[in-house]
Amino acid sequence: MTAATAEATTDDPHGYSARHLTVLEGLEAVRKRPGMYIGSTDGRGLAHCLWEIVDNCVDEALAGYCTHISVTLRADGSFEVADNGRGIPVDIEPKTKLSGVELVMTRLHAGGKFGGVSYTASGGLHGVGASVVNALSARLDVEVDREGHTHAISFRRGLPGEFDGDGPTAKFKRKSGLRKIRRVAKTTTGTRVRFWPDMRIFLKGATVETEQVLDRMRQTAFLIPGLTIDVRDERGEEVVEETFRFDGGISEFCSFLAKDPPVVDVLRLRGRGHFTETVPVLDEQGHLIPRDVERDLEVDVALRWGTGYDTVCKSFVNVIATPKHGTHVRGFDRALVRVINDQLRATRLLKNSDEDVIKDDVLEGLTAVVTVRLPEPQFEGQTKEVLGTSAATRIVQQVVTRELKAIFENPPRGQKQQLRAVLEKVVGAARTRIAARTQRDNQRRKNALENSALPAKLVDCRTTDDRSELFIVEGDSALGTAKLARDSEFQALLPIRGKILNVQKASTADMLKNAECAAIIQVVGAGSGRTFDLDSARYGRIILMADADVDGSHIRCLLLTLFYRYMRPMLEAGRVFAAVPPLHRIELLKPKKGQDKYVYCYSDAELRKKLVEFERKGLRWKEPVQRYKGLGEMDADQLAETTMDPRHRILRRIRIEDAEEAARIFDLLMGSEVAPRREFIAAGAAELDAGRIDV
Repeated sequence: MTAATAEATTDDPHGYSARHLTVLEGLEAVRKRPGMYIGSTDGRGLAHCLWEIVDNCVDEALAGYCTHISVTLRADGSFEVADNGRGIPVDIEPKTKLSGVELVMTRLHAGGKFGGVSYTASGGLHGVGASVVNALSARLDVEVDREGHTHAISFRRGLPGEFDGDGPTAKFKRKSGLRKIRRVAKTTTGTRVRFWPDMRIFLKGATVETEQVLDRMRQTAFLIPGLTIDVRDERGEEVVEETFRFDGGISEFCSFLAKDPPVVDVLRLRGRGHFTETVPVLDEQGHLIPRDVERDLEVDVALRWGTGYDTVCKSFVNVIATPKHGTHVRGFDRALVRVINDQLRATRLLKNSDEDVIKDDVLEGLTAVVTVRLPEPQFEGQTKEVLGTSAATRIVQQVVTRELKAIFENPPRGQKQQLRAVLEKVVGAARTRIAARTQRDNQRRKNALENSALPAKLVDCRTTDDRSELFIVEGDSALGTAKLARDSEFQALLPIRGKILNVQKASTADMLKNAECAAIIQVVGAGSGRTFDLDSARYGRIILMADADVDGSHIRCLLLTLFYRYMRPMLEAGRVFAAVPPLHRIELLKPKKGQDKYVYCYSDAELRKKLVEFERKGLRWKEPVQRYKGLGEMDADQLAETTMDPRHRILRRIRIEDAEEAARIFDLLMGSEVAPRREFIAAGAAELDAGRIDV
């Protein structure tokens, strides 16, 4: 591989010709642009170099030839990785006349992972891993046990040769070819690679954390059951040693990752699929030609739901972690959501009118390990963080759908209730999400309501000080009279039509949708619920002015319930009042001197008492006595005199106890609980006068 860069000379800044092109031969391109191959030159890039060497050993384990890997972090800053696999080939490659070891260490895109013969699945597909590490190392030593000998070769910044001492500062002599350093048993095979990173390339202070290596090796041991991995860190004051081996595979890994108590035992989903991929291959003349290749893709998934809310999903391709997931996880997510929705419908936990659960609902509390194995996977970039093989989505989706559906329809012994609990957990997550969304929508509506223009039916006053009063008037007919009766300097009017919504059993959303309730909250101007700000109220007093009959009392109770639930600070501050309009008007025919011609009574009992008193005094009155059916029957003078003029009116201050009682009565008579209402009706049946029933 070659790479070209162009640099303009200072003598001719506008000139650009072939002599300005620089050709980077072999591994020079890696040293010139290391970020293209390892992502960065800090600790992440250094760790990536270590993973490239480890992955070669892991590929041998995947192929079934390696059972033991050791990783050593030396005190001198070097890293050593050893395995007991087949060993890198030491014979001569015909085209390049180089040994297999020197070929894979010095040539980009050279290796045994392309044709699908040596490895059916591997992590290092690009064939640049070992050669990139070699290019970025001040020294790299390779020892291969194979064919009865230990074969050795050293490199300095990608160039083969020999060192006459230890470490990267020893004298170096360029020399090609392997050397045999000792005899070993013919059955002994394996590879050892030790490299010293070139600190000319890496940033000062770049290091690989011990915990990072332990996590990666533990993860690898989980993914390959039966593989033993030793880790030894000699860099600190105390040597750190760990050994990992897990025979349970990804089921054990899934349990390890989960931190919350389980709702269901770990479920294992396995399967495989086939796809055809067109790949370019070299013909006998060295030309690239497209060719259709049959591929097998193995799927292995472990998952379990826990009682928590966090989601942990680890994905791997040929044991290489894909932290940003890719096509395989896309297929897993689609299958999971589809199967869960089907099961929720089948078990009637979701009704036909309910909306489907979404991915976030299903993933709540889920721990999953998604692995696929296939030859020559397509990654997005050398760092292999995202799988790009498009067929993986379809095959993973098919396998997970088939296997998970089978588990739900034919649960293993003891798991039927667990699977039911999973479905209930998902439904609970969906309901919580919908409730939170509704709350956000309600809050937006409240904010929009509180900030919008005042309703057109409000008849406002001129002053804004503490003297200001808002009369909430029952009916439009009373509004006309009240307009003439009010003092426009400090008295405002807001008419309401009939009985407002019973907010005791209605949701916040329903309350805000109700035009009358919304208008009252908007006009008061201080918000509602927890956001209510008493200091922002636009009026010093709120006066409820309803007819002096049963319907008027009903409307008053409804209004008090609204204030109690959503504007309680107004009640606590004693700023809510009920006007007390008269029920009857007695017109005296010949009043005595100094006696009012009109006498108002506020109840039937008071009327009877007054009439008896007038009869005893010999006073006569006009028959029949006028009874007000509503505020609208009064003229402006009468309404002002009896109900609105501060000099003559009667107001009843509403205490918080009154509002509590109103809310209790409405909860009893109109709430969602039927039993208390039945008891109330049964208890009061004996007190009812049957003669008053209109049959």
